[in-house]
Amino acid sequence: MVRENVWGPAARVRGMGTSVFTEMTELARSTGAVNLGQGVPELDGPAPLLREVADAVLAGGNQYPPAHGFPALREAVAAHQRRRYGLDYTPQGEVLVTTGATEALAAALLALCDPGDEVIAFDPCYDAYPAGARLAGAHLVPVPLAEDTTGRATGFVLDADALRSAVTPRTRVLLLNTPHNPTGKVFTADELAAVAEVCREHDLTVVTDEVYEHLVYDGGEHRTIAALPGMRERTLTISSAGKTFNVTGWKVGWVCGPADLVAAVGSAKQFLTYASGTPYQEALARALGGVEAWAAELRTTLRRNRDVLSEGLARAGLRPYRAEAGYFVQADIRAWGHADGVRFCRELPLRAGVVAIPTSAFQLRPDAPSYLVRFSFCKREKSVAEAVEKLVSAV
Repeated sequence: MVRENVWGPAARVRGMGTSVFTEMTELARSTGAVNLGQGVPELDGPAPLLREVADAVLAGGNQYPPAHGFPALREAVAAHQRRRYGLDYTPQGEVLVTTGATEALAAALLALCDPGDEVIAFDPCYDAYPAGARLAGAHLVPVPLAEDTTGRATGFVLDADALRSAVTPRTRVLLLNTPHNPTGKVFTADELAAVAEVCREHDLTVVTDEVYEHLVYDGGEHRTIAALPGMRERTLTISSAGKTFNVTGWKVGWVCGPADLVAAVGSAKQFLTYASGTPYQEALARALGGVEAWAAELRTTLRRNRDVLSEGLARAGLRPYRAEAGYFVQADIRAWGHADGVRFCRELPLRAGVVAIPTSAFQLRPDAPSYLVRFSFCKREKSVAEAVEKLVSAV
């Protein structure tokens, strides 16, 4: 018997076609619309950091770095975790430098999951989570975040009962993202305690994505689940330089955790990129110690952009949700006569000269609301103001 599709793609990537992000970016280019779609900053990184990278390149720092990352950067990451969260990690063995947080996530799932295992994530979620689980042969189980209407604007809260009912004997990993993309939610201390309780009870490993850890607004606080009792030994914490320093193209991330889990991630990571980013690692090793001062300045700019965008969306009749952190605001589009976010986003560049991303790109449940759209505010103030003017004028 002749096998069909001998030269076709493997099942693990079948259907992973061009993403909606590519489509919307092309729409922005072809129409000249203001692009509030992808979370690509228009803001510059710290000038001293950029100069240090240029100097490192010219000084010859262009070959492979050590497989686990430059020792100085691993030491800086360990010092950062100790300073901010009171967590002690040994730079040699408990810190691993990766090619961005996305590689760290993929390597963690490849390292921790066998075919048929289940991974829990909160829905909506970053689209790399289901892709990473699928590549590892695992099944991602979505747990919906509940809408919270008790504040001045609708937000999202943990549904602890939904989390508990999602755990099965096949559950291996819980993927946590706080501050959360795409909702801008920051998990509270009580919510993290409830998640930790489930993980301890069912002996789950936690992979926590904290790339927006420095971008929490309005006096809020980011907490890491790894600092809770009984959680350090079962948690891999992932972060990166991209969002914090406005250098998303550098792709320098890191993983902290117990040595056995970090070693497992390193085993997978070495056959993905092996190592990368030599001059960036050298410069970031020095910059991370002063990240708090830089991040405070960046937060001021981003919070101002968030407020301008949220107020503008409200004036345009697109009800905004609370954005406690990160780069994005969710909006309810039904007042414009739409219930389908994909169709809305395809028409928006022509109707209003603005590009956004349908939240359905991050949703896994068939019954998830289709009327939410994500707008990015990690842009120049002029871009955000121009987008608001266009949206209000299009009503």
